[in-house]
Amino acid sequence: MLIACSAIYCLKNVRSADVISIVFNLLLCTHPFKKCELHRLDQGPPTQALLTREQGLKYYRTMQTMRRMELKADQLYKQKIIRGFCHLYDGQEACAVGIEAGINPSDHLITAYRAHGYTYTRGVSVKEILAELTGRRGGVAKGKGGSMHMYAKHFYGGNGIVGAQVPLGAGLALACQYKGNNEVCVTLYGDGAANQGQIFESFNMAALWKLPCIFICENNKYGMGTSVERASASTDYFKRGDFIPGLKVDGMDVLTVREATKFAADYCRSGKGPILMELETYRYHGHSMSDPGVSYRTREEIQEVRSKSDPISMLKDRMISNNMASLEEIKEIDVEIRKEIEEAAQFATSDPEPPLEELCNHIFYNEPPMEVRGTNPWSKLKSIS
Repeated sequence: MLIACSAIYCLKNVRSADVISIVFNLLLCTHPFKKCELHRLDQGPPTQALLTREQGLKYYRTMQTMRRMELKADQLYKQKIIRGFCHLYDGQEACAVGIEAGINPSDHLITAYRAHGYTYTRGVSVKEILAELTGRRGGVAKGKGGSMHMYAKHFYGGNGIVGAQVPLGAGLALACQYKGNNEVCVTLYGDGAANQGQIFESFNMAALWKLPCIFICENNKYGMGTSVERASASTDYFKRGDFIPGLKVDGMDVLTVREATKFAADYCRSGKGPILMELETYRYHGHSMSDPGVSYRTREEIQEVRSKSDPISMLKDRMISNNMASLEEIKEIDVEIRKEIEEAAQFATSDPEPPLEELCNHIFYNEPPMEVRGTNPWSKLKSIS
């Protein structure tokens, strides 16, 4: 606050009202947080971080938009407007927002099928995401990808095969190294995929070649309906890289995730090779929409997480208690977000479905003729990218 006032004092011809506005927007607080557990590291991320008012409002808006988007997806699914698979991300918003705040837009990211939040943080609009969920032409993948297969610039999905995105992420990191562009790849997977053999093969190759890859396990406590304790002999996922350094991070605190991601990205960019992060987080919904989520855990457990460590509530309380935002201002943001979500849902339920003649588009890159034996109507179709 004193720094902000001193800087403004040096400015000439600034109106009093402008001074108040500038000071308010430069407000910041220092936030201490839980220390990360370390594996094969002498030092870890800092145990406190600066949060500016502008950053706080941005993080809050992004997380709240993700939360409302997922709740709308839940509603549309129960109305049978969204069909098929649908894996929701509510509860884990601090992971996606913190990771995005800790890397550059030019860095790369690949994840599994709980991908709506990352699709949004990578720059895709709510309208395009919901339209993709409802299978409409205006969806981010033209209505042909659905919940698990969404893509954006430097974002490679949304992948449905458990753990299979991890070797792809290692390949993306190899491309970064080969091009020498000082970029990194964030490769995400869940605790349910953590025992897949291909993950350990990827660890081995990444360590041998010193690939700039941040492997991140989003540990939301349950792989489908099985708790981590029942599925894994060792639940210290951040140590699973063995020879790869690791961090265990509070995945419900957006600032903790941001600082840990910055630390991991700097480590990779320095040429030291890969690093592994475990984000301890929680999902409020079941594994997918076909899972009620309360047959293997209690409603009381879910409610306790909501009341004590909800990432959105914690950030809101922090900002209000530090006079960085008022309750009225937060409510105004909530109203704006609800309006945006409703408008996006209206588009997602009214936009036309992709026409049949576009069925085989975007399969091949170089437009070869596509012939399918025994299906004469299809034999006329060609792949157009």
